[in-house]
Amino acid sequence: MKNRVATIILNRNLPKETDRLYEHLKKYDDINDIYVLESGSDFDNLSKYVSWHANWDEAVAKGLRYGRGMNYALSNLYKEGKFDNYDYFFLLCNDVEFPLTRTIRPLIDLFNIYPKLGLISPCSTNWGEISLLNKKETLFFWFVHSNSYFIRREMLEDLCNFDEINFMNFLFDGSNFRGYGLEHEIITKGYINNWASAITKKVLMVENESYLLKKADLIKTETYQDNQKLYIEEGKKWMFKKFGFKSHWALQTYAKCYYDLFFESNPEYKELKLY
Repeated sequence: MKNRVATIILNRNLPKETDRLYEHLKKYDDINDIYVLESGSDFDNLSKYVSWHANWDEAVAKGLRYGRGMNYALSNLYKEGKFDNYDYFFLLCNDVEFPLTRTIRPLIDLFNIYPKLGLISPCSTNWGEISLLNKKETLFFWFVHSNSYFIRREMLEDLCNFDEINFMNFLFDGSNFRGYGLEHEIITKGYINNWASAITKKVLMVENESYLLKKADLIKTETYQDNQKLYIEEGKKWMFKKFGFKSHWALQTYAKCYYDLFFESNPEYKELKLY
């Protein structure tokens, strides 16, 4: 019997934290193959569960970040003939922490209930979105933070670029290096292809921001403040070049437009719409 879920954990020089997340998922979720992508990590800072090591000069110097990293891992699964083995893909940053219980099974249950749901994220306890999940534990959104994307394979088949199977273009736009606007783009492409995205509090998580705040030198990245500045500056340039948008609000409006159109085509899901 095949494992139905491929989990990808992105690591850069934090092997203990990555190994802890890997072992947690192995303990609580038994229908799960876990792959660790080393995003330019030093050889003495690799997870003991490493699957692939992006170790060319640019990757070592700058890392792959989320978009390029997940592209690299997903495209490797495809090249290795493993992509079709899985029904779902769980894309995780290694700063995600889950409660001591099952994570994956409740997410699969939601996919079984909602056939046009393509992407789910557990809600972080420090997200503002958690205040919206009151009467309903799950709602569809036009923006979902990318720390913990659980994606149906059929949605990936509609969105992945199978003509360019590489770390730049397979799913995410790798030219958007730091990822400002990355979430809006992928969520919008989902709605354009009739796939909804949701946040649920049936599964909760916490983002451990202390990794970046306290371990930037070890990760070999900029400080939190410098990274945020570059994230926005570089992201705005990417946004204008690709879409002609001069503000993040324009990109949000673009995403919201296709979000609204989804419910016109799929009125049976209106109870899950955020008004």
